[in-house]
Amino acid sequence: MVPQIKKILYATDLTTNSLYAFYFAADLARKLDAKIVVLHCTGPIPKKTKERKITENIAEIKKRLQEFCLKVEPQIGSFGVDHVSEIIVREGYPVEEILDAADAKECDVIIMGTHGKGWLKQTFLGSVARSVLERSRKPVLIIPLPSEKTSAELGTGQKLYLFAHDF
Repeated sequence: MVPQIKKILYATDLTTNSLYAFYFAADLARKLDAKIVVLHCTGPIPKKTKERKITENIAEIKKRLQEFCLKVEPQIGSFGVDHVSEIIVREGYPVEEILDAADAKECDVIIMGTHGKGWLKQTFLGSVARSVLERSRKPVLIIPLPSEKTSAELGTGQKLYLFAHDF
């Protein structure tokens, strides 16, 4: 018996590829009437950064993620932002935070994009995606970066270029 998918963890690094992966998460959520938990991990923040600055940066990232969800809706049809049940921004190492959030939020599947960096594109799969795939006890859907001829565009024809802040 295949378990029902009622909650999807969508992990994003706020790049164009992660927007492309969101189409898959949103479409799956719409078809299965599932909820999406959006997770963005900032990576470790240097101790010299003041707490106020951290709070401001996290608020800005949450705002961008909410805009991100709204801009994807016209591209995939009747997807409602109400499918997004929670937006989480965490400081830490992405692999650990993704696995922890998937368990803590009782998600049934993890969806994330990969762009592959480094030596031979980490042998065809990015290091974060590879580590999540190897360590997860939940199903993981990894969406590869589309070809250069295919772009993840927004309804206005503008490409989304959001990058995590360097703290």
